[in-house]
Amino acid sequence: MTHRILIVEDEPSIAELIAVNLSHAGYEVEKAMQTDLAMNAMRESLPSLIVLDWMLPGKSGVQFAKELRANERTRSLPILMLTAKSEEADKVMGLDAGADDYVTKPFSPKELVARVKALLRRQSPVQDTGPLSVGPLKLDPISHRVLAVRPNAESKPIPLGPTEYRLLQFFMANPERVHSRANLLDKVWGSEVYIEERTVDVHIKRLRAALAPLDCDRFIETVRGSGYRITKTPTET
Repeated sequence: MTHRILIVEDEPSIAELIAVNLSHAGYEVEKAMQTDLAMNAMRESLPSLIVLDWMLPGKSGVQFAKELRANERTRSLPILMLTAKSEEADKVMGLDAGADDYVTKPFSPKELVARVKALLRRQSPVQDTGPLSVGPLKLDPISHRVLAVRPNAESKPIPLGPTEYRLLQFFMANPERVHSRANLLDKVWGSEVYIEERTVDVHIKRLRAALAPLDCDRFIETVRGSGYRITKTPTET
């Protein structure tokens, strides 16, 4: 299956540069100059991934990313944020808004294509682990669903973005082990492209926020100076 990439970028020359390089890499490409046009492009079918510019007319890419993450239909859509903002605080803001990765302008077209490929590879469920269970958390890699299951209570689905799902899947496949940020970047993001370790903290925060309504966030523990782990017996607070 050929992946379809939606480019949401208001500068025609940049949009065309991205489109040409992604087309040469074998992807179908569609362009939209602002967010309302992007929503129209997604009305009938969702793309495989969005390359989303931060600064757009009418509505910013950050606000659009937040809306996509709040919508059940688009919650799992991979988002690659593209922007001229390069300060750490700006990167964290973009990731907090829902972006899965971040590329700053000016950018290398080869790096952008590599990041698109890496993001798309991460969307495929890892099926060889089988169903996973830690505490009340149940993860089925085939259906790509996560549930909170407790005795004498109805099972509750836990909606996760694509990177948060991959993080949780890795944790649940390796419970009680402490994983450094570098190890998580290697195992969850892959070693093909450079991503800052600070990215891990942002996605851990997003994962905990998704688990919190069902009191499952306490199963993800921070081990000071070492990293993170998932535990079957969280410390009572």
